[in-house]
Order: sequence, then structure tokens, then C-alpha cells
Amino acid sequence: MRHLIKAGFVALLLTLSLAGHVAAGPFEDASAAYRRGDYSTALRLFRPLADQGFAAAQLDLGVMYQKAQGVPQDYAEAVRWYRLAADQGFAAAQSNLGLMYQLGQGVPQDYAEAVRWYRLAADQGYVAAQNALGVIYVNGQGVPQDYAEAMRWYRKAAEQGDAFGQHNLGVMYGTGQGLPQDYAEALKWYRKAAEQGVRDAQYNLGAMYANGRGAPQNYAEAMRWYRKAADQGDAHAQFNLGIGYSKGQGVPQDYAEAVRWCRMAAEQGDARAQNVLGFMYELGEGVRQDFVRAHMWFNLAAAHFGEDLQKTAVSNRDRVATKMTSAQIAEAQRLAREWKPK
Repeated sequence: MRHLIKAGFVALLLTLSLAGHVAAGPFEDASAAYRRGDYSTALRLFRPLADQGFAAAQLDLGVMYQKAQGVPQDYAEAVRWYRLAADQGFAAAQSNLGLMYQLGQGVPQDYAEAVRWYRLAADQGYVAAQNALGVIYVNGQGVPQDYAEAMRWYRKAAEQGDAFGQHNLGVMYGTGQGLPQDYAEALKWYRKAAEQGVRDAQYNLGAMYANGRGAPQNYAEAMRWYRKAADQGDAHAQFNLGIGYSKGQGVPQDYAEAVRWCRMAAEQGDARAQNVLGFMYELGEGVRQDFVRAHMWFNLAAAHFGEDLQKTAVSNRDRVATKMTSAQIAEAQRLAREWKPK
């Protein structure tokens, strides 16, 4: 089985000043209250500082309005506070204001304005904005699509240690966008991001080892990284971990573990996992043989697969139906009908 690389780009969505700004007195007290989840106290202390023009407090007040922390969610009010801080040249606020324009929250969606604010922050070396600009250039939002420019901004963020920039740089090298494809470089940047806990980078690093790209094929190492991503809820990693256990690739063969991981992915709506789980129930591998459950999972896989694989799941469902009574088929159909992803 070929293990697919995720080619999506990830961006840091929101920035607070709390982690990097040191200030005495009320701001320090407000920051401490925010960190312990005492939003009413944080709000009470941030607001007078923000009214006095303290940019860091204005930024944090904007975040609280955006995230509905201690106040009703109000994107327009978040934008107002971000703008006050951004107009003072505060890079974190400029980055967040760019995000609001990119998403159309509190202001009409305007990619060109998003780029303007991101660039102001990025030119100050602000990594979240540098990474966001990279995503903007890849997608051609508010600017012509330009992989080389995206690469330039990702590299700036990555070289400052930003995990999201490192992951995105890995994607560029792995897919050959904006530069010659280079699996060894992709592996290097995925590893840096994966070691910082970026889930997609952990998954992609696992896939590189499984496919033998950028390093010799190593299923044990692939499973190690898949497990890290799977533990963070990544359905693709959970499925691949399940397949590893079913085949004994990189881990001892263990059908019960294969069922456990495939079930986690299947319950998130992963059609491949649903199809495999159907087989496990049909054959009684790792679970008690249960044609009703097998039919249900094949049926769900048929509904979630693309057109190219849908016929396979339908064939599997129809095959197991020949082993069932009418009442069992009706029960399986009811279970599929009532199923909801977790």
C-alpha cells in the first residue's frame, strides 16, 4: 500500500501577546488571570490598559472578543482592538488583523488587505505572519500565485524555528512546488516540525519512512510517527497504524490493535478504515465475527468513498448480505442510517 503524503498547508491562526510580552503590574496580573482561565479578572485588568493605548493589552482584548472569552463573541470589536494595536506597529496585532481580513470576520473579506497587514508583521520578523503569507502566495489570494515567494516566506519562518513554517517548507520540497522536488529536504523539515508536535508533519514523516522517500524504508519508524499523529486524532494516521498492525509491518501483527486503530479512523468518517473494519467483522479478525457490523461498515464506506472506490465497498456489502437474513440486513441498514461521526 502506498502511504499518501498530506499536501495541505497549515497556518497558525491566532496570536496572543501573553507568552512573549513582559510587563509589570496590572498587565502581568491580567496575563496571569488569562492563563488560569479567569477571564472576568483578565478583562477587568486589560480594558483600562487598552483604553490608555497599551498595545499588548489591546491585542489581548481583541483575542478575548474573537474567542468569546469572558465576553460575547464580537468579531467587529475584536477588529477594533486589533487595529488600535496594529496602528501602533504591534506585529502580533497586525498579523491577527490580517487573519480577520482573510477570514472575513468583523470586516468584509479582503485578501489584499490581509496581505498588507500580514506583510507589515512579516517584515518585522513575525513568524505567524510569515507563514500566513506563504499560504496566501500558494493559494493566490490577494496576490498572484507564486510558489517561489511562498517558499521565501516559509523559509523565513522555518529558520526562526516556527513549526508550521517548517512543515509547510517540507510540503514544498516534497511536492516540488516552487523548486525541484527533494525528499531528503522534505524529510528534514518534516522532522523539525514533527518534533515540535505538528500533527500533519508527524503523519507526513511517517509516510516518508513507509514509502522510503528521503530515507531508507523503515516501517518501525513509520509506525512510531504515525502513532504520534494518531494520538492527536489524525484519522489517516490511525488508519495506517491499523494497517501496520494487521500486516505486522513495523509492529508485531495484532488484529485486535488493528481493529482498535481502524475503528478510531472509521468513527471519524475515514472510508478506507470503514471498509477494512467491514472485512475484520466479516472474517472475525480481532473481533467476534459479526455480519451485521460488517454490512454496516461496508455500507458506510460505500457512502463515503469517491466514485472510483465506491463500487468496491458496494461489492463487499452485497457479498456479506448473501450470508445474512432479511432481519439482519434491516438491522445493519438501521445502524448505518443512525451512525454519526465522532
